[in-house]
Amino acid sequence: MESKRAKFLARATILIWFFATAAGITIFLRYENTPGIAGSVPDQWPENSGIQLATDRHTLIMLAHPRCPCTRASIHELSRITALLDGRLTVYVVFIKPDGVEKDWERSDMWATASAIPHVRVISDAQGLETKRFDSYTSGQTVLYDKGGKRLFSGGITAMRGMEGDSLGADSIVSLVNGERSSVEETYVYGCPLFANDQIDAAKKEDVNADSKR
Repeated sequence: MESKRAKFLARATILIWFFATAAGITIFLRYENTPGIAGSVPDQWPENSGIQLATDRHTLIMLAHPRCPCTRASIHELSRITALLDGRLTVYVVFIKPDGVEKDWERSDMWATASAIPHVRVISDAQGLETKRFDSYTSGQTVLYDKGGKRLFSGGITAMRGMEGDSLGADSIVSLVNGERSSVEETYVYGCPLFANDQIDAAKKEDVNADSKR
């Protein structure tokens, strides 16, 4: 009798473990494949931006959170893009710095990694002013503009959260800078939120009000 009970408990334990593991994997994969909030990235380089648009080549800007683990993959993919284009692109990585954080809060290991990439300029974005000007809400948002300030591409350069390797976004950027056509102008962005939910709601209301005044 005790032997049957022990076997039953062992089988029940295995089944519970199996279903719990399956549920955990499902939740993990769903999270990894869930994109962040998309903003209305401006079609033209913002006139009020303090970041200078290059007038002799394309300009790429990545808006990022310095403490987002998903963004490490985006930074590594950016390094691959710049290596392929070999200086034919002006690149900015803009790390958001919210109010109330300590000095040099934004200078994380990702700041150091981005700073080490040739042809990349890293910028601290106090209060997220530049991030708001580019209407970006998810870390890793990458935007490509031509020398006239026209947006050519907007989106992420990883295929999922924290995943390095080929992606439609990265391939599109390389093609466009090389003067080739790309069928992809926008991709999902996989990363952490750049603002708290209440700040995102407030920013979107500002966008609606601004649009209504145009």
